[in-house]
Amino acid sequence: MSAKMIRYYEEIGLIKAARRANGYRDYDANDVSVLQFIRRTRDLGFSLEEVANLLALWRDRKRPSRDVKKLASQHIEDLERRMRAMRAVVRTLKTLADHCHGDERSDCPILDDFASAPAKKAARKHAHA
Repeated sequence: MSAKMIRYYEEIGLIKAARRANGYRDYDANDVSVLQFIRRTRDLGFSLEEVANLLALWRDRKRPSRDVKKLASQHIEDLERRMRAMRAVVRTLKTLADHCHGDERSDCPILDDFASAPAKKAARKHAHA
């Protein structure tokens, strides 16, 4: 984790480092554990808001584990939704690329689709209204 990220996490309140007399930050073993926790949750794709919630739960030794599981389950659902959306994007781009000749011709179904997609959606929306 870069020093810049650590300073940012301190700025937004995820971590609070002690200061030495010379103004330098002083991180103890607990601070390092918190930074490792933040790094792991960020690596798993949790938002900063979710990280803050998870940190609060981690620090609260009396919290029920169901609260933690609920946050993890919500994150799993969000990741699965985003993966479905990404697979749809990949399928669309593959279809467009398959229909493009990729030669010296100037006509390009990829660019044509990019230019017309919003108009098609708007026309369909008005047709169903």
